[in-house]
Amino acid sequence: MDNVYLYIFVMAIVTFAIRALPLTLIRGEIKSKKIRSFLYYVPYATLSAMTFPAILSATSDIRSAAAGLIAALVLAVMKRGLLIVATGACIAVLLVEMLPI
Repeated sequence: MDNVYLYIFVMAIVTFAIRALPLTLIRGEIKSKKIRSFLYYVPYATLSAMTFPAILSATSDIRSAAAGLIAALVLAVMKRGLLIVATGACIAVLLVEMLPI
């Protein structure tokens, strides 16, 4: 139990370092196209990595979760709005959950 404070302290240091170091070390504009491209896609990759496992475990059956995921992907590729995509995914999950399988 004594190590809890040590864990919190280490986590605080790491969190502070992640946020403070780029502000202190990178003062000028980033001109490298590779680094700019990498930094552009980091939020999308992080958000996908965080949400994808939750999508597949959000329902009681993985088939309904997969149906919702596929419906959301199809609607998003068709460039529908966020409300339509979310509603379509929910309806797909509901329909698959109601199937007597």
